[in-house]
Amino acid sequence: MASFASEAETLILPGLNGSPEGHWQRYWARDQVGSRVVEQDDWTCPSLNSWRARLEDEIAAAEGDVWLVGHSLGCILAAYLAERPIASRVRGALLVAPCDLETTENMHPCVIKFGAMPLKRLPFRSLVVGSIDDPYMSIGLLRLTARAWGSALVDIGAAGHINIASGFGLWQAGYALLELLKSQGEGPAYNCAADRFFSSALAGSGLAMD
Repeated sequence: MASFASEAETLILPGLNGSPEGHWQRYWARDQVGSRVVEQDDWTCPSLNSWRARLEDEIAAAEGDVWLVGHSLGCILAAYLAERPIASRVRGALLVAPCDLETTENMHPCVIKFGAMPLKRLPFRSLVVGSIDDPYMSIGLLRLTARAWGSALVDIGAAGHINIASGFGLWQAGYALLELLKSQGEGPAYNCAADRFFSSALAGSGLAMD
């Protein structure tokens, strides 16, 4: 398999309950050189302070800058770096199926301790990937969140939560999406004049634009 390795390490950020074997994030960590999962001590009862401290430690321990690849609550964790000094070490973030905290807390009561939804503009370039039928975040809220974060937005159609349950095991298009983000140059990638959408071919392996 061709690798999309770069000089910067890629840190993979799973969400609630971690990403079990068979999840595209676990394939990514195995298949892509320079990529690894940021393992949390407690995947089942996430605490923002604990999760963020672990992520900041992992970024600080990296030899150089890093790329982030988050899924679900891992995207929210990445967004909580917005006003942290360590954010200067982040080149960019691929944020796949971010979850709305209120919705997620209603679905998993008394489990998540993350506070309010982070809506500060991200100081690094970012690409949000979502679907039109994600039970954890509506497409309308996804667009508002991407705009608040200053992120480019990819809508891959009816793909659920972009996880094992919706058929996303080995997901090579994810590698191409990170390369797309890397090609956008320095700074936030979002163009406030118009939302950026790509076709549902991205759910497989294409990069065609609508």
